[in-house]
Amino acid sequence: MANNGKPISELGIDTLSDRLKDSSLSFTSNNKPDFRELDLGSPVSPLRTRTSAPTPSSLTTTTTTTTTTTTTSSSSSSSGSYSGRTNPNPVPKTHSGELSGSTESTPRTTKPGHTRSDSCGSSGSHPLIYSGGGGSTVNSPPLNVLPTGNICPAGRTLKTGMGMGAARTVSRSDVLGLGRGNYGHGSIMRSGGSVAGTAPSPAPSQRSGELQDPMMMKKKVMGISDPEEVKRLGNEQYKKGHFAEALTLYDRAVELSPNNPAYRSNRAAALTGLGRLAEAVRNSEDAVSLDPAYGRAHLRLASLLIRLGQVEVARNHLFYAGQQPEATELHKLQAVEKHLSKCSDFRKIGDWKSTLREADAAIAAGADYSPQLFSCRAESLLKLQQLDDIDSILSNIPKVEPSPNCCSQSKFFGMLSEAYLFYVRAQIEMALGRFENAVTCAEKAGKTDPRNFEVAKLLNNVRLVARARARGNDLFKSERYTEACSAYGEGLKLDPSNSVLYCNRAACWFKLGMWEKSIEDCNFALRIHPNYTKALLRRAASNSKLEQWGEAVRDYEVLRKQLPHDNEVAESLFHTQVALKKSRGEEVFNMKFGGDVEEITGLEQFRATISSPGVSVVHFEISSNPQCKRISSFLDTLCGRYPSINFLKVNVEESADVANAENVRIVPTFKIYKNGSRVKEIVNPTSEVLEASVKHYSF
Repeated sequence: MANNGKPISELGIDTLSDRLKDSSLSFTSNNKPDFRELDLGSPVSPLRTRTSAPTPSSLTTTTTTTTTTTTTSSSSSSSGSYSGRTNPNPVPKTHSGELSGSTESTPRTTKPGHTRSDSCGSSGSHPLIYSGGGGSTVNSPPLNVLPTGNICPAGRTLKTGMGMGAARTVSRSDVLGLGRGNYGHGSIMRSGGSVAGTAPSPAPSQRSGELQDPMMMKKKVMGISDPEEVKRLGNEQYKKGHFAEALTLYDRAVELSPNNPAYRSNRAAALTGLGRLAEAVRNSEDAVSLDPAYGRAHLRLASLLIRLGQVEVARNHLFYAGQQPEATELHKLQAVEKHLSKCSDFRKIGDWKSTLREADAAIAAGADYSPQLFSCRAESLLKLQQLDDIDSILSNIPKVEPSPNCCSQSKFFGMLSEAYLFYVRAQIEMALGRFENAVTCAEKAGKTDPRNFEVAKLLNNVRLVARARARGNDLFKSERYTEACSAYGEGLKLDPSNSVLYCNRAACWFKLGMWEKSIEDCNFALRIHPNYTKALLRRAASNSKLEQWGEAVRDYEVLRKQLPHDNEVAESLFHTQVALKKSRGEEVFNMKFGGDVEEITGLEQFRATISSPGVSVVHFEISSNPQCKRISSFLDTLCGRYPSINFLKVNVEESADVANAENVRIVPTFKIYKNGSRVKEIVNPTSEVLEASVKHYSF
């Protein structure tokens, strides 16, 4: 039979590579990964999933959990100094108004690359939210609790909502006083109230519990000339977890008295609460520089450096002037040192699983803001050929500017810390086919640490591999495919785990008609990068050329999940499925690609349609039924995913004769017919069950 005027034998099996045209080999400045949509020829077109309007997806349910948590609060002294547990080792020098307490619990921000979860108890049933799109879980915001240490006296707790960065809920708005009168506790006056002898100060326009505008606070603070008063107000804000407001006040105190180390150390505490650790380090360093005997600043700086993974410098500050540090902070330092040492040892021998384990352990032990450790995780995953999430891991590496005083010359795995970051990124960029970016990063690593052997070797390799790839691309453009194969092979000798070069060489073999070799190189690429779309496309096309229809169908089915809106992939899958049926001796008549869900209006039409060769899936529905509506939208999706199947729908109210003939009593009901015979019946299925059944009978 004909299909759009063409016999089945003339359909796209042998014309797949013609339909999926070669792209030009370009070296554009965007430097994107090596891929392109359905290009079976060009080895350098970008591997990018094209985007389009989403189709309705399956019914999902999500549970919304609402949790109410109550904590108690207690008032604290209005003095400028807050002390926690007593340190058995006395600090030689403490400055008035310094935020004191146990230094091991400096305000902590959420760990980069980690998601914070709170376990919440709740009673009663959870309401279900039905959605046509992907489900998402709605959670209550994380509990806002001010981190222990530095501020709060031991044994006290704070009000809920006083944590850093989140919305705060209080019954009345707090307005910061100007420090010109005796306002009482903390120099905070309630909005709407007044102080004896002064005119009432109107509260700024704001929602209940919202802090006043930072610019307004800054203007008010500028009117205060006593740095101790400003510092004291800053301590009050810090105590409540209002780190941004506290920082504004400490900035003013430093402006009024730039040589007071306590103000800079307090500012470092506020910056830490805001997650700005690099700035906090610099302020702590300034405090130590102003007063080398300032114990609290040394301890705060050491705590920050442990979080950054700079353990050698942190140890110097913990044991400054021969002082013995607190046991908790010392234990944290020793734990991070131990895991870092093991991490380095395993990396030297190429045991990347153990390297990854020790890097994670060092992060968990306290180095939770170390760019080098997160880069080490990325390098380990790269060496373990786990590339699927490597880009997201790179984006979660903390961005910390190196401090010229303590961090810029520190070493990590034998190379300068900053050089190691570029060293790892260069390897990842090359593995993902972004060769120009790889060269740039390797050159930055070489400039940062020119004497390091590992860095120099990587820089040389990256340059040579990028040159081999560029030469191969030029030869491919000139249709000199045999020479292009050799050029890509030279690059693989230098970088034998580069999936992009394997895939590029597979394109050359495909053009030369050497499909077995093309499949072999695609297999190498997919072992390194299992979801490499372009390698899947080339392998599927090569299998089609060899008439290995089962293997081709499997690859195209994977591609349909990766590229659900790509019509060319869907058409290629259809034609390979038809070819597979024919190779098995099955009769194939009137097979057409694509189409919509066909509406059945009468019994004769129904019987004629299900009796046609192939598989038909019939949806018995009532238009007004909510469950029918939801599953009907998913049926449209299946129609696109499985174009070789006929999808039908019957409205049981309008076509009662069909419903009675098929004995349909419940909706939604699905019946699957093959060559006129019913093979399966499903009542009110989930989307997963329905698709599994459709897939089972699709060939």
